[in-house]
Amino acid sequence: MEENVRAISDWEQSALHARSRAERLSDWITTTAASGPVLVAHVIWFALWTVVNSGLISGWTPFDPFPFPFLTMTVSLEAIFLALFVLASQNRLAHQSDKRAHLDLQVDLLAEREMTAVLRLLQDIAKHLNVPTTVTTDQLHELMKKTDIHDITNKLDQIPEHAERRPQK
Repeated sequence: MEENVRAISDWEQSALHARSRAERLSDWITTTAASGPVLVAHVIWFALWTVVNSGLISGWTPFDPFPFPFLTMTVSLEAIFLALFVLASQNRLAHQSDKRAHLDLQVDLLAEREMTAVLRLLQDIAKHLNVPTTVTTDQLHELMKKTDIHDITNKLDQIPEHAERRPQK
């Protein structure tokens, strides 16, 4: 088990190191923007901006009077760029998740083939030793059939729950 954990950890680390500079920047911005200090800084920034530009402090001339058009534009631009960085990070994470899903599928298919071979071997041993089994020959033959991935995915697509999630062509 430790070998598997180490292999997964190594794979994750190599995926992190394989990121481009733009992906690293995007991940850093996304992580930083989601932190508590940035939230506090935004609250303070908005409060100060509002107080200063509401004319509540004598001696300060509002540079962005109510309804604060410059603040609105600044926050809108920040939101646009932050959304782009978040989308870039999400795309990278989705791609990594897809790679994991493909790896899971490959491992599952390999395990299915191995189990089929084990079933055949057990059936041969049981026959050779004349050991009575509770599993019928038909059940064993059904279990020993090669799994047809296309058939399974087609059946899944026909289930209403899965059909609704399918992208429209």
